[in-house]
Amino acid sequence: MTTRPIRIGVLGTHSTGKTTLCKRIEMELRGNGLTVARTGRLGKRAAQAGLPKMHHHTALSTEWIVAQGIVDEVSAVAQGGEVVLVDRVPLDAIAYWYAACAFRAQTPPRLERERLLALATTQVPKYDLLFATVLDESAPADTGHADDAGFRRLVDQHAHRLLANDNIPHQLVTSDPDSHAHAVEIAVQRCLAEVSA
Repeated sequence: MTTRPIRIGVLGTHSTGKTTLCKRIEMELRGNGLTVARTGRLGKRAAQAGLPKMHHHTALSTEWIVAQGIVDEVSAVAQGGEVVLVDRVPLDAIAYWYAACAFRAQTPPRLERERLLALATTQVPKYDLLFATVLDESAPADTGHADDAGFRRLVDQHAHRLLANDNIPHQLVTSDPDSHAHAVEIAVQRCLAEVSA
C-alpha cells in the first residue's frame, strides 16, 4: 500500500479538455474503489479575488495562482486520499503569464520570471503523472472564455515549451476521444499498480 497519494497533474490552454479529463480519471478511479481529491477552478477564484487573468495576466496574478495551487494541493494531500488530481499545475500559470506578455508585446521582467518559474518548477517532481493537453484550433473555446484563438495558441506554445525546456516527463493528450481514453487508462493502471504495491 502506498504511503503518500499519487499525484496526477494536468496543464494546457483553456478549452482543451483538462477538466473533462480530470473528471473522467476521477470517475474511473472511484469506480475502482480508490479515494480521490481534486483541485481546480483557480482562474475563476483569481477573477473573484479581483486579479487579472487570460491575456491580462500579471506577475502578481501568476504568483497568486501558483501559490494558491500549491496550497490547494497540500490541502488535498492532507485529506488522506489515495490519489490527488491537479487541474492546472503551477507551470500552467507560468505559461498563461508568458502568453499574456507575448500577447501584449511585453517581455516578462527577468527577476520576476526567474522567481516565479523557480516556484512553479519546485512542484514538478511531486507529480507521478503529468498530462499536457494539445490545442486543437478547430475546437471552439468554452463559452465562458473569450474566444481568442491567438491567445489560446500562445498559451499552448508556452506550456509545451516549458515542458520541453526542462525535459519534464509528460503524456500528450489531444482532442481525439481515443487520446483521452488512453490517458484515462494510463492514469488508472498507474494508480491501481501503485496502490496495490
